[in-house]
Amino acid sequence: MLSHGGLVQVLVKRIYKWVRTDQRRYTLGFFAMGNTCSNHLGIPPAKGPNAVGCTDFMMDHTVKGTFFRLYYPCQETENGEKPDWVPCKEYFNGLADFMKINRSLSERIFNHLFGSFKIPAYLNAPFKSNEKCPVVIFSHGLGAFRTLYSAICAELASQGFIVASVEHRDESASATFYFREKTESEKNKNVTKTSAPAQDNLVKEWMYYRSLQHGESEFPLRNKQVKQRADECILALDKLFEINSGIPVENVLQTQFDWTTLENSMDLCRIAAVGHSFGGATVVEALCKEVKFKCGVALDAWMFPLDDEIFPRVKQPIFFINSEKFQWAGNISRMKKLDSAVIQRKMITIRGTVHQSFPDFTFLTGNWIGKLMKLKGEIDPEIAIDLSNKATLAFLQRHLGLQKNFNQWDPLIDGQDENLIQGTNVTVLQSAI
Repeated sequence: MLSHGGLVQVLVKRIYKWVRTDQRRYTLGFFAMGNTCSNHLGIPPAKGPNAVGCTDFMMDHTVKGTFFRLYYPCQETENGEKPDWVPCKEYFNGLADFMKINRSLSERIFNHLFGSFKIPAYLNAPFKSNEKCPVVIFSHGLGAFRTLYSAICAELASQGFIVASVEHRDESASATFYFREKTESEKNKNVTKTSAPAQDNLVKEWMYYRSLQHGESEFPLRNKQVKQRADECILALDKLFEINSGIPVENVLQTQFDWTTLENSMDLCRIAAVGHSFGGATVVEALCKEVKFKCGVALDAWMFPLDDEIFPRVKQPIFFINSEKFQWAGNISRMKKLDSAVIQRKMITIRGTVHQSFPDFTFLTGNWIGKLMKLKGEIDPEIAIDLSNKATLAFLQRHLGLQKNFNQWDPLIDGQDENLIQGTNVTVLQSAI
């Protein structure tokens, strides 16, 4: 499934097989503790001029509502809290169910490997920006969730963007949640326990990854999901419009963030969509559905879920940033269906990268286990993400009309760096396009 845009299957499968004996379980524990305690591991801090804050937002408690993590420029703070990279154990459980393995064992594995890491942003820090912020809607990959791309989202926020990282509810996330209203019997029993802040009459409901059924064709499911994902990105954008206009909003999660400070803070003429893998396909679908998105950046996109008929209907510029090891001819040929003589469509490939060079996993494992689990390529992961982020910023400046200095990285858009390939390293027959 990694070839289909899945996020962590190789990681979980290989570790699970590896720890089935007591001796190997002991070895893993020793090794993983070394990983989590290392001074060299962790999500790199953002490099832009702004400190970065983050908060979670859920409007409409039902499954039809919107749920995202917001990254934004914030006030400098010395004692601010940084949130856990994985918010709670249910996300580990979702990954276990995704792989059909034992929840308790997988939870121990993931806690050993990743449980101590924090996101490089201050939780609920006060918003602060000296100018209106352009907006990015970010879409995660198959089997992921809203927090796993914080190195990308925090960097964009540090450079002055407001970024909404959507947690999709199309059953492509390993886990997510919403709230339902209590039944009369639950109200009568005075059930007050919930696993997150919410109104007293609500109960948290978890939604886990939906696997293909035996004999089920994959395209109808993924095509339906990519359409819902695009709608969820558009819904998140709609909510940001409301917040920016000063319409009072009720965050079901009841965080400590003051949403009124975002009134008139966003430059809603400058909006882009960014996504990885399945999220890359979501970018293309979202651009087709919503002209408010002025351009899109697709990171190692998995093009399979898209209808061919949408390609000529996408009118905005798109930038494909690919890894060297993931792509194949059929997928690249679908990207090239978007080539245009009048609309800028760009593609670069980062040398020495793998599909997991874009999510945060690549920073959180040592070199040996990272390469074993295909979470690291041959290139230093910080160099790879830095190239991706700078090329993204240059492309966004070009097509959003930003008055920034991101054009210093314009050569990266054309692959002009020793670690970049202009276009693709994959041979594609012209007849396949």
